[in-house]
Amino acid sequence: MAGERDAPSGRLGIGVDIGSTATKVAVVDADGNLVRTDLMPTGFSSVDAAERARATLEAWKGDRHFCTPDARVVATGYGRVAVPYADKVVTEITCHGRGAARLFGPEGTVVDVGGQDTKVIRLRGGRVTKFVMNDKCAAGTGRFLEIMADRLGVSHDELAALARAGEPTQITSMCTVFAESEVISLVGRGEPRENIARGVIESVVGRVATLVGSSGGAAPYYLTGGLCDNGYVVERLGERLGARVSTCPEARYAGALGAALVALELG
Repeated sequence: MAGERDAPSGRLGIGVDIGSTATKVAVVDADGNLVRTDLMPTGFSSVDAAERARATLEAWKGDRHFCTPDARVVATGYGRVAVPYADKVVTEITCHGRGAARLFGPEGTVVDVGGQDTKVIRLRGGRVTKFVMNDKCAAGTGRFLEIMADRLGVSHDELAALARAGEPTQITSMCTVFAESEVISLVGRGEPRENIARGVIESVVGRVATLVGSSGGAAPYYLTGGLCDNGYVVERLGERLGARVSTCPEARYAGALGAALVALELG
């Protein structure tokens, strides 16, 4: 279980966000406070991930505080149609915007870097007014960093630590496959891993910043998704955008949180 606060009472809202890489579950109490979360790999099958999320919820129901007939479930994310026990299915844009507004405030630009896509969502008065998405290529996503970290034989955290100590080496390819070939060539030439790691992260940050620019996004900026705990990426993105980027550990659950808030409103 990723997180738990004081046991809730009364009505509950449950959000299940099945992403391409990770599945997140969030529960909010009657006041919309986030009280429980869970995180698990999505794996090969969204259907299997939905069933594992169901098992988590069933286990929570063993807690007397979760034995309530008023709980509603909303599914969102890449695999949202694979959740047969959901009372409603809602798009990830709506849910990410709603969750981010709850975490950070009603005005600003949400940058969600997912496993296979990156979304930029503009909020006004807590509502989504515009969004753009990069879902055609893994470049500029968490998957890109995962592939490059694997190629360098390091974890995500180690990649960031290496990058912080390195000098930027440009990764020019827009395609993940070609960029991986570039990294292999750099390794073969004896380029220090620190420099390659710096180049990889600069490549991702640059693509994300470009997407933000194309959306007309403006400060304040909020980062959600799996990179919210990568301090170096947050720092470099803020420098590229020319403004501080806010995030928090709960931001990884923004989509599930937004879905749970929608669930709370269901009759």
